[in-house]
Amino acid sequence: MTVLYEPRPDAARGLAALLGGALWAGDAVRAAATADEVAARLAADPREPLIVAGPGAPAADALRIAAELRTARPWTGVVLLCADADADLLRDALRAGIREIADPRDPAGVRDACTRALEVARHLAPPAVPVGDTAPAGDGKIVTVVGTKGGCGRTTLATNLAVTLAAGGGRGVLIVDLDVQMGDVAVALQLHPERGIGDAVTMADRLDETGLRSLLTHARPGLDALLAPVRPTDGEHVGGALAGEVLRLARGMFDHVVVDTPAHFSDPLLAALEITDHTLLMAAPDVLTLKNTRVALETLDLLGHPAGRRTVVLNRSGSPVGLTMDDVEHILRVPIGAHIPSSADVPASLNKGVPLTAAQPRHAVSRAISDLAVRHLNAVPAPAASGRGRRRGLRRKEGS
Repeated sequence: MTVLYEPRPDAARGLAALLGGALWAGDAVRAAATADEVAARLAADPREPLIVAGPGAPAADALRIAAELRTARPWTGVVLLCADADADLLRDALRAGIREIADPRDPAGVRDACTRALEVARHLAPPAVPVGDTAPAGDGKIVTVVGTKGGCGRTTLATNLAVTLAAGGGRGVLIVDLDVQMGDVAVALQLHPERGIGDAVTMADRLDETGLRSLLTHARPGLDALLAPVRPTDGEHVGGALAGEVLRLARGMFDHVVVDTPAHFSDPLLAALEITDHTLLMAAPDVLTLKNTRVALETLDLLGHPAGRRTVVLNRSGSPVGLTMDDVEHILRVPIGAHIPSSADVPASLNKGVPLTAAQPRHAVSRAISDLAVRHLNAVPAPAASGRGRRRGLRRKEGS
């Protein structure tokens, strides 16, 4: 990603076209018209490598931003575009830590300056941090539920887990349905949305908290939902860049963001995996699902997804289907990290549109999901209070 700070719309469009050319293939250019918008972009993406201050941006703003980043996040460079940089400006830029100054009338020079700045950023960027520390302090955790076969229980786990995590209070939980063609979260939670993630397309590259909240559907206390497009054809326009933008913004607004996904490695799913804090990979005790789960594990390995940031969850564990636990782990070649028992109450709860963790929090399935959250997502039991109607829930572990 590159942040372009240029208050003048015409100049911003021209520079975005220049910076978004082949040299930045795969990198998006996000415009900011004010210094406050630049700060919001930086807060949304802690690994942002480059800020380009256009000729319409006050030089004093660029110097201040560079000086603040110099110690706070030195991997983020600032390139200042200025047609007539005098000796005083050059001196001040050097002191502030401006990485490059280029003449906006020289497109090749601008691109060369940005290339050099990006190269420095790549060398200075911090390495990937372990699970539990992938998001900046104070930000929420993104949990992505993956299952590469229909009927494996992906949406059931995502909705029940979201309800479980929401019981802890705090800033609440958001469930995001990234199955943009055939998403079922609305049905599972008995919601009737007027808007969904498809409506974020027109806000791409400039989505803010107010805009995102306008797209949410309230599900229950402490839980909101960003649902699949109301019109399935709108899903064609929801790509990886938009999914990443939505999730980064949501991370700063909620304690947990639970992501439900399609049964294939779509662009939105790949974008979610890049920034997720923990992935729950669904399996079930039948050979077809286990085969698909094994392929999914191999795909995650090929994508460089850290094994320490994922847990294999066996749904319908204990079903009398002729497969032992040794058989399951032999097929998957990895240990099972969590078990969700088989119960006829699960499909019954889906038919009612009320997650089992909400209707029967002491049910064996509900307890298994609560245990998963405690052991693998750094959630701890919320303190119980006296009085009737008291809820028991989960909250985030302090400092996680």
